Amino acid sequence: MRALEDISLTAPAGEITCLLGASGCGKSTLLGLAAGLLRVQQGSIVLGEELLAEPGYNPPPEARPVGLVFQDGALFPHMTLAANVAFGLPRARRGEADGWLAKVGLAGMGRRYPHELSGGQQQRAALARAMAPEPRVLLMDEPFASVDIVLRRSLRRECRILLREAGSTVILVTHDPAEALDIADRIAVMEAGRIVQFGTPPELHGSPATASVGAIFSGAQVIRGARAEEGLDTPFGLWPFASLAGDLPETAELDLLVQADRLVPVADMRGGPVRDVHPMGGRSRVLIGGPEGMTITAETPLTVDPSRRYSVIPDPESVRAFPRD
Repeated sequence: MRALEDISLTAPAGEITCLLGASGCGKSTLLGLAAGLLRVQQGSIVLGEELLAEPGYNPPPEARPVGLVFQDGALFPHMTLAANVAFGLPRARRGEADGWLAKVGLAGMGRRYPHELSGGQQQRAALARAMAPEPRVLLMDEPFASVDIVLRRSLRRECRILLREAGSTVILVTHDPAEALDIADRIAVMEAGRIVQFGTPPELHGSPATASVGAIFSGAQVIRGARAEEGLDTPFGLWPFASLAGDLPETAELDLLVQADRLVPVADMRGGPVRDVHPMGGRSRVLIGGPEGMTITAETPLTVDPSRRYSVIPDPESVRAFPRD
């Protein structure tokens, strides 16, 4: 079984590139190959004009001009923060450790041990340790996942500023689209060992290559559909061609991307049952069932009777259609 298939990626110098995807899609494998934690079996990894790895040539991490930051920080528990940061520095530069701690907001904390810090402080120290040797590339694997969500937002924005000021080329792995949008200059969306789209956040949001990419960045839902003479045939009713935004693909089988607040539930004996109604101030989030366990969500100001059946009609020019994979 292949973990990666037909991967080609260039991370621009001085930018933050995110590898985004669900668990098992291959993003951490790709990072591990670049770091030297895994052996390259096919293809090559190049940094500028320098060959980093290829089949038969796989230098270990310490022999590569890369820094590593992991989810748990991986600080040495028996060393002070200053000693942790100085660990990868030549003897002549070990006095720089306190300066690097100050850059990540840990000034005066060099004598503390990792267990004396909060999770966010530990990640800052891990970042200082990785950046201190001034590697040409910094590789980060879910670096903020162990930090609470409020601190996570501020920490990644502070890290973005710090990394940009340092001019570092960064490759960061995450499964969180909000994190990718918050920190990345470019995002590579991965599915099943492949990169399905690579671009800037505005490109991915405005021109998704697939319905699944569009759903990731817009919060929309993907509904199966098919071309019909009268419109788009879906499990939740016939949607008129006027509901389309953009072109209709030539393929018969479609994936339809639509926002919940652009859908109108219509009482219809041929429709599906109401599975849930959740009040949300002046609107309600309504979950309507379809065949084979399918569901669709509509957010509407209309009153919905849970005892009745409903079809769903989209607003004009609210649906984007993609060829089904």
